[in-house]
Amino acid sequence: MIFCVEDDEGIRNLMIYALASAGFEAKGFEEGGGFLEALKSERPELVLLDIVLPGEDGISLLEKLRSHRQTADIPVIMATAKGTEYDKVLGLDLGADDYLAKPFGMMEMVSRVKAVLRRMAPRDGGKRLCVGQVEMDVAEHMVFVCGSRIELTLKEYELLHLFMAHPGMAFTRDQLLGQIWDTAYVGETRTVDVHIGTLRTKLGSSGELIKTVRGVGYRMEGKA
Repeated sequence: MIFCVEDDEGIRNLMIYALASAGFEAKGFEEGGGFLEALKSERPELVLLDIVLPGEDGISLLEKLRSHRQTADIPVIMATAKGTEYDKVLGLDLGADDYLAKPFGMMEMVSRVKAVLRRMAPRDGGKRLCVGQVEMDVAEHMVFVCGSRIELTLKEYELLHLFMAHPGMAFTRDQLLGQIWDTAYVGETRTVDVHIGTLRTKLGSSGELIKTVRGVGYRMEGKA
């Protein structure tokens, strides 16, 4: 199920139709209140979230999603008519997984939905990755530190998965943007630093395993 939060009825109906034509179930919401109420009884696979909404805006709704354990890892694609770099970077820094600038084509929207869902799907069967005291159950999409489970957003999980799958390998910020976000975001390296910072915090003392490589980017030290 895809939730579409869009105040323009025509665009909202078109989004739902395009998703249905691509084989997805979709529900539309005109504003944040109905969307938040629906989350109490149904968990969507992904949320398409407009920034400019009546009442509570999309940025505030995204912050609420990321701050609650039950919804923190739901993938979110932001959509807005605003074309400023600030809105784009702010959404990404708050944990959005992708970004659509209006006016966008329905084929592009469906393509981005599929791409985000592909990135979210487990790719290593029942494989477990271990580096230091950090353990990742790839099949169950769970992370443990010293035996205790921690909650990560999708992007934090994908960053950690990349580091743990390649311990000791240094990645530039542009490489991380290209692999974890989208090549369209190359150059907007601030969002990488923000996500690395929150990931280190959530890992606690094990956050020290993620090292800053001066003049390059980041790597995770330790043996797999």
